[in-house]
Amino acid sequence: MSSAPVIILHQPKRLIVGAGTIAEVGNWAGDVSSTLVIATPITAGFVDRLKLPGKVAVFDAIPGEPEIATLDAALAAARSAKPDLVVGLGGGSVMDVAKLVAALWDGEQTLLDVAGPNKVAGRKTRLAQVATTAGTGSEAGIRSLITDPVKGNKIAVESPHLIADLAVLDPELTYSVPPTVTAATGVDAMAHCVEAFTNKRAHPMIDGFARMGFHLVGKFLARAVKDGSDREAREGLMLASYYGGICLGPVNTAAGHAIAYPLGTLLHLPHGLANAIVFPHVLAFNQPVAADKTAEVAEALGLGKGLSQADLSGAGHAFCADLGIEMSLAKHGATEEDLPRFAADAHAIRRLMDNNPVDMSVEDVLGIYRASF
Repeated sequence: MSSAPVIILHQPKRLIVGAGTIAEVGNWAGDVSSTLVIATPITAGFVDRLKLPGKVAVFDAIPGEPEIATLDAALAAARSAKPDLVVGLGGGSVMDVAKLVAALWDGEQTLLDVAGPNKVAGRKTRLAQVATTAGTGSEAGIRSLITDPVKGNKIAVESPHLIADLAVLDPELTYSVPPTVTAATGVDAMAHCVEAFTNKRAHPMIDGFARMGFHLVGKFLARAVKDGSDREAREGLMLASYYGGICLGPVNTAAGHAIAYPLGTLLHLPHGLANAIVFPHVLAFNQPVAADKTAEVAEALGLGKGLSQADLSGAGHAFCADLGIEMSLAKHGATEEDLPRFAADAHAIRRLMDNNPVDMSVEDVLGIYRASF
C-alpha cells in the first residue's frame, strides 16, 4: 500500500438501497417548497412515487445523449421553477444533466466555465439522484458528460460539488427496463469496474469496489435479462452500477470508454451498447500487460480460464451476444469509411486513453473498430 497513488474518494452523503425506497425521497426532502425533477417522458411516470412536498415541476426532455441545447433548456426550466431541490430521476443522461442544473441554474457560471476538473464554484441547491437503470453509476459520481454536437465530442465536468446529497437505488424502478437495455447498461457498469481495475491508475481500495461490481454482473446480469422482475438480480445490478460509479471518481475508465464515445457522438448509439460492442476486444488487447487481473475478470464473468487473446475476445463477444446484444457495428449503420474518423476521435480522448495499461496507436484503435465491425 505504501507505493499506491494518493486518491480522493467522494460518495453521496446518504445512500438508500432497497425495493420501494423511492418513497423515502419525500421524507428526506422535509419542508422543501419547490422541486425540479429532471426525467425522461418514461421516468416522469415515477414522479408521484417520490412523495415530494411543495411545488413540483418536471423537465422531461432528456434524450439518450444530452447535448448543450438540452442542458440550456433544463437550466431555463430551473430558472423558472427556482427550485430548492433538484431530483435526477432516470439513467445516466438524466442524472448528468441534474448535476449541472443543480450547480449552475442560480449562479453566473456556464458549461464552458466549468468544463474540466474542479472548476465548479459551488452549489446551493440540494441534489437527489434516483436511478432507474443499472449502468452508468452517475448517482455515485462527481462527473457529468454533455455532448457538443458541433465538435462531435463530450464535454466532461468533474467536481465534488456535483456529488448527490441523496442517492436512491430502488430495484422496482428497473423492472420495466427492456432486456436489450438491461443487457447493454449492465455491460456498461461492468466496463466501468473492469477498466478501473486494469487501469494504469488502479488503486487497491478501488480494486475492491471494482471486484464487487464485476462479480455482481457475472452473477446477476443474465438473470435480470431473462426475468426483469427478478428483484435480487435487479438490486445486484444496481449495486454493481453504483460500485462502478465510485470507480470513476479517483481512477476513471480507459481505452474502452474512449473507443465507445465516438459511437455515441457520431453514430448515435446508446452509451451502454457502444461499450458492449468494443468491450471484448479491448479486454483481450490489454490482456498481455494485465494478465492476472484479466484472468480474474474472465473467471468472474464465466468466460473461462487460461484463455489466449483470441479465445478471450471470442468468449467476451459470446458473453455479450448471448445477452441479446447486437455486436456488429455494421448492423448498427456504421460503414468501413466511418472507422478512421472514429479511431482519430477516440485516440484524441487523452484523459481516458492515457489511463489504459497498454499505449494504443491510432492503428490499434482502428483495429478494435475493425474487429467490432
